[in-house]
Amino acid sequence: MAAAADAGSDPAPAVATSTCAHCQREIPSSNIDLHSVHCARNLQKCDHCGEMVARKLMEEHYDEYHAPVNCSLCKETLQREMLDLHKSKQCTQRMVACEYCEYELPAVDLHEHQDVCGNRTELCQTCKKYVRLREWIGHEMQCQVNSNVSAASSSARTIPEREVRPPPPVRPARPVQGAQNKRLLFTIAVTGIAVMIGSILFQREESF
Repeated sequence: MAAAADAGSDPAPAVATSTCAHCQREIPSSNIDLHSVHCARNLQKCDHCGEMVARKLMEEHYDEYHAPVNCSLCKETLQREMLDLHKSKQCTQRMVACEYCEYELPAVDLHEHQDVCGNRTELCQTCKKYVRLREWIGHEMQCQVNSNVSAASSSARTIPEREVRPPPPVRPARPVQGAQNKRLLFTIAVTGIAVMIGSILFQREESF
């Protein structure tokens, strides 16, 4: 059984192949004669792309991929299969947008337009300088770096605030000579009132 298992695990022998003289494909040698007859009778190699196409479909293949067509924008003649690529990437009359103002214009005029448009200036709100649009991206990045460096330097040079000391305590005011002064003022007031009352009574007695 072990011998049978080992025999079952052996890789299958490589199949011998032969190259078809018509389509250049590798075909098992046992089928090469039949394939060659069928291939030569039914397939034809396209002169433009080298693809093997059924003979009855060759005309359709040519019209779909290789027939000359004119670009509707620039009128250039090219193969149909190249038309989409031509219109999107190569046609000089395709519409493209200026990278500075986003205005759309024919690709043939883009270079001249951007030479002028890129020299316009705008005010940088960070450094308050006028910068050409063509230099804007690089300036914006450098300006941001400079701004961060300046902020860090200013922070490092900041002088620490002086220590705030509390105000000295306020000494209470000295009392005005205490009880003696109060007594003196009271005596003077009483005396003054007595003199006034005496004067009033004296005047009344004289009037009678």
